[in-house]
Amino acid sequence: MAEHHLLVARRARYHQLGQLSARTRRVWLVCHGYGQLAQYFIRHFAFLAEADPDTVVVAPEGLSRFYLNGTSGRVGASWMTRDDRLHEIEDHVNFLNQLAEQILTACPPEVEITVLGFSQGTATVSRWLAQATFRPAHLILWAGGFPPELPADAAHALLHGLRVSVVAGTADEYIDAEKLQAQLEQLRQLGGSPIVATFAGRHELNRELLARLAAE
Repeated sequence: MAEHHLLVARRARYHQLGQLSARTRRVWLVCHGYGQLAQYFIRHFAFLAEADPDTVVVAPEGLSRFYLNGTSGRVGASWMTRDDRLHEIEDHVNFLNQLAEQILTACPPEVEITVLGFSQGTATVSRWLAQATFRPAHLILWAGGFPPELPADAAHALLHGLRVSVVAGTADEYIDAEKLQAQLEQLRQLGGSPIVATFAGRHELNRELLARLAAE
């Protein structure tokens, strides 16, 4: 039996807070974690757009949706699984590149882009930015790691001189202090200068820390 692939057109979904215009000064591109949906994830960032009419938040959604329990009920989305992962990564990179192009076309050239990935979304945004046509002002890796398989030259080109924040809750059930230090060391070896930020919490976002990162 031979496996084949066929490239097809399909619809990708994203949610947005605020309106893109010539007045837009800041854009946050935020990628959710495993089993989440963009329409709920983006609500954590609503206060940023509400406080500043020149800030727009965009939350793309993973292309693979599924029932979280059994065959009905709540639905979540995933960026990829181990099955056919390289093609799934390529599909998401293409989706995010098209979305970024659409956003940047509607903004002034000096717009400041912050990219945040949460949990599974951290690897997704890292793989994407290593192939993106623009460079963000700030990359936030929240409760997740940098993908180890990225070629060292591509990782170095992305991380060198880039403002990178690595965030984790002190009671995160997936990232303990040892794993956090390993992530920081990995980024440093690849040419990055990450800044670590922690908060009292678990595997979750934290509004107070988000506000602080946005203000810096």
